[in-house]
Amino acid sequence: MYDRVLPHVAVDEASVSFRRNGRSFEALSGVSLDITRGEFVAIVGRSGCGKSTLFNAIAGLQPLSEGTVRVDGSPVTGSPGHAGYMMQRDQLFPWRTILDNVCLGCDVVGRPKKQTRERARALLPRFGLEDRERDYPDSLSGGMRQRAALMRTLLLDRDLLLLDEPFGALDAITKADMQSWLLTLRAEFRSTVLFITHDVEEALFLADRVAIMAGPPGRIVSVIDVPIARPRDHTEVVTSTEFGMLKREVLQWIDRGHAA
Repeated sequence: MYDRVLPHVAVDEASVSFRRNGRSFEALSGVSLDITRGEFVAIVGRSGCGKSTLFNAIAGLQPLSEGTVRVDGSPVTGSPGHAGYMMQRDQLFPWRTILDNVCLGCDVVGRPKKQTRERARALLPRFGLEDRERDYPDSLSGGMRQRAALMRTLLLDRDLLLLDEPFGALDAITKADMQSWLLTLRAEFRSTVLFITHDVEEALFLADRVAIMAGPPGRIVSVIDVPIARPRDHTEVVTSTEFGMLKREVLQWIDRGHAA
């Protein structure tokens, strides 16, 4: 399914420190994680444990105090652009149509507008947005807005996707639908995916592995394989005995990390 020989992303002893009110604050401490090409890795942990700081370091948006981050063997040294990054809020501009919103990233990096819009129109049905290209964001449901935001990210053709709680603001039913849709879409695009979430069930349903973080300072306390066959049916998976055992294990690690 994915190559476990050469890491697509290699985080080695990454540490990040800040100065706050005259005091030093350690956001990450000695974080190491290898992610192979085509793998889906979810990162879970309590608020403030450094998940977003780790994402920003991998994206090239956050300098490290110590350690390294490498993508395809090359060091990430403050040069963003090698990854597609989607945050919890969809960041759609209300004055732009859906078509113009999904094409925005490509416009910013100078892609030809005609080709970008032709490709976007061809992809709109895959994202459940057919016949919505001239609509504006305020006419879309929360799930449809998130689909548009993910389409904007995927149009950049990055083979590394960083998704920071993209479904966190959705209701439970819409979230489950979006999770299943994301797995179907990901099977087509075959990107390497890192996915931040506070939702343990979401992490286990989506991922090949789940990295559990604790902190501050942010650190990885365990990485758990999810040996559940794909394709995954949401109801069957989350109600299975195996899933329940994995969920218990992740929750125990979260509690241990918090107590340490």
